[in-house]
Amino acid sequence: MGFLDTVKSAKAKVQAAAKAVKTTDYDGPDDQSIVKSSPRDNDSYVPLKASDDTILALDIGTEFVKAVIARQTKEHSLDIIGVGKAHQDSSNMYAGAIADIPGVASVCEKALSQAERMAGTTSKLTVVGIAGELIKGNTSTVRYRRKSGNKPLSEQEMALIIKRVQERAGEQARKEIADETNNPNVEVRLINSAIVSITIDGYKISNPIGFKGTDIVLQFYTAFAPLVHISAIEKVCAELSLDLLAVAVEPFAVCRACLGDDLDSNFSGIVMDIGGGTTDIAVVDDGGVEGTKMFGIGGRSFTHQIAEALNVDFDTAEKYKLSAHNPTKVPADLRDKMSLAVQRNLAVWLSGVQITLEEFQLTEMLPNKILLCGGGAGLTELQEVLSTTDWFKELPFARRPIIHLVESADIPGVHNSTTTTLDHSYITALGLLRVALDTLAGSPDEGGLRGKFAKLLQN
Repeated sequence: MGFLDTVKSAKAKVQAAAKAVKTTDYDGPDDQSIVKSSPRDNDSYVPLKASDDTILALDIGTEFVKAVIARQTKEHSLDIIGVGKAHQDSSNMYAGAIADIPGVASVCEKALSQAERMAGTTSKLTVVGIAGELIKGNTSTVRYRRKSGNKPLSEQEMALIIKRVQERAGEQARKEIADETNNPNVEVRLINSAIVSITIDGYKISNPIGFKGTDIVLQFYTAFAPLVHISAIEKVCAELSLDLLAVAVEPFAVCRACLGDDLDSNFSGIVMDIGGGTTDIAVVDDGGVEGTKMFGIGGRSFTHQIAEALNVDFDTAEKYKLSAHNPTKVPADLRDKMSLAVQRNLAVWLSGVQITLEEFQLTEMLPNKILLCGGGAGLTELQEVLSTTDWFKELPFARRPIIHLVESADIPGVHNSTTTTLDHSYITALGLLRVALDTLAGSPDEGGLRGKFAKLLQN
């Protein structure tokens, strides 16, 4: 079975961050249930009670920032208690990455204030998503021959194997990003990694600790990002006085949302997170992430095409795009031009999907289930072109893939206690919350062998 575990900073650092929330975010020793006044909504700020069992997901998208506050339950599930959403300025993001740190921080502040007011509490412990074409997520197959096959595999030996795999993958990611940016000195940082599969002497297992054997074949997913992107996220969190628990590759986080708490799930599918600036694709096979890839076409490219074809401003074009399912809201003399512009951009986007899926060098067929999420996934023409055309025939699909728009009801272990509808555009945020739980808990069975193995995946 596939084994999916999120990789984060060392457990000691995580625990220290959690303790920092409990001990340093309060004003004065007398009333430790009231946090210090923050810059958010200074004109009408009302002190909110702090809660130690809440976590915050910050989905910094090209079009919107979404803040979701959730409370952890004893069952390792999530209870959503606060939701906020704020629109980005057009210059804040570029190709899915932060381009204007103060601008993004200001928008995040608005979304966070909404979520805090709804939740009636603050949450400092935060996980943030990262996307963009320079995020490199790949699965590598590594063969390792042990000198003594009769000796049980130890945590120390497994840690050494994982370290070697991460170092090799990091060098490959650095080279790819250096080639694409024409910067040979680019710095990269490991964001996420996960065991896809392990075999020992041809026998597939989920936890290798304690097994004997000589030949180990390890499939290992790693995702790296340029340090400049990570630094921008860290700066935004610092300006908002948030404790950054983890940064997660967004399609990886969506996969975690779909898998829920069942790390032994046999879920297989293709996840497409269609945002404003990028389309992020992840392939999951038998519960293991085979890889994540992105290309720079999202919802905004459709808006730009409409604006150019109709000779209108961006905001007007966006309104027309969102009203495409209701033609009466678009002037009659512009409908044909708009339809042509959308179809033209659909063809380009579909080519991007095909090329990206071709880059997944899989030994088996692609999964026949495609899950759509993200704000751009709501464009009905996009769903139709995937469902009705023959775009898939040149790819290794056994049959026409089934297209499904993911809603929060499809995500296991999530209960929405707010009045806000968590549609397909909030799935990434729910995945980020699941990554936060993984980081804090390590494993549902942390005391057992599998929990010990999970610790080996920490940076």
